[in-house]
Amino acid sequence: MLLLITRHPAAGASRCEPGSAARRHLARGADPSSPHRASPPRLAPAQRRRPAPLHPPVVYSLYAHTRLGYLFYKRQVKKARERYPHGHSVSRPVGFGAVKILPIPVLSNNYSYLVIDTGSGRAAVVDPSDPLAVQAAIEEEGVLLEAILCTHKHWDHSGGNAALCQQHGSCKVYGSALDAVPELTNPLTDKERVSVGRLSFEALATPGHTAGHVAYVLDAAPFGGPPCLFSGDLLFLAGCGRLFEGSPETMLASLDVAVGLGEDTLLWPGHEYALECLSFASLLELDNPALERKLRWATQQRQEKRSTCPSTIGEEKTYNPFLRTHRRELQEALGLTRRGGEPRDAFRARVLKEVRRRKDLYKAT
Repeated sequence: MLLLITRHPAAGASRCEPGSAARRHLARGADPSSPHRASPPRLAPAQRRRPAPLHPPVVYSLYAHTRLGYLFYKRQVKKARERYPHGHSVSRPVGFGAVKILPIPVLSNNYSYLVIDTGSGRAAVVDPSDPLAVQAAIEEEGVLLEAILCTHKHWDHSGGNAALCQQHGSCKVYGSALDAVPELTNPLTDKERVSVGRLSFEALATPGHTAGHVAYVLDAAPFGGPPCLFSGDLLFLAGCGRLFEGSPETMLASLDVAVGLGEDTLLWPGHEYALECLSFASLLELDNPALERKLRWATQQRQEKRSTCPSTIGEEKTYNPFLRTHRRELQEALGLTRRGGEPRDAFRARVLKEVRRRKDLYKAT
């Protein structure tokens, strides 16, 4: 979800953000009242008054539950088409056997995915944010759109549902009944399967970002490929979604579902957030070779405007802090210790909550 609300600074105030040293200090969780903290850069009074970006509940409610959210989405689409006429990233299709997965860069950092059974020419699209971009891919591939697999209700993931349904009369829209997905025709329950041609997807209830968030797993074994997780806003490369409608305990359980899919599972996230998430993670774990390597690679990819998708669940376990709540090095970096008698998962949820809090405050350069 792309909505970002900030309060306006006082008249004449500079819009500059604090420097990178201050952000590193914040990401490590230094107590601002501590006399032992590193001295932050000196800021003008107006700058000191400026709060960090935030998502007030009332604003989120307007975005998610009223027409204002749709109008905001339409503005996003218009601006993105003007700024990125060919998409925000250069992506490449991935195929195995009769399966072809085509990432479609949409809006300013979203991904839709066209998943094709090349044998039958039938296809599903995951989270069609911009219907024009998705329709262009459908026409270029010459396929029949049978299904829209919607991970959640936010307009930047579901805004193209209506237009595509109008253009493809037999297309069905799948998603959770708990999430008010636009044009929903086929509500799904946890572990229910969806077939498109010879492709088989399993819907996994993964609440946390929204109450009815669903992730989809393509079973590619019949075609000689690994499982493919279309994670929406559950899981990103080195990140996870904001907890708009769920608790840390709920999100932890959903992330554990993703981890349980197996290390070779390909991760196809809903956003291109890799560089920001990896940069943030590197401030928490200062001595993680896997993280350092991935950050160097992602930096090169993004300098060339290349997509960072997909990664694998196995990779994510080595550097994604939201999947490393059980790791002592991360717990120590956060200054958290397990309380006497505290259940293991309760402690992990507390670690997740703290990582999420710091990520919400972090702003990449």
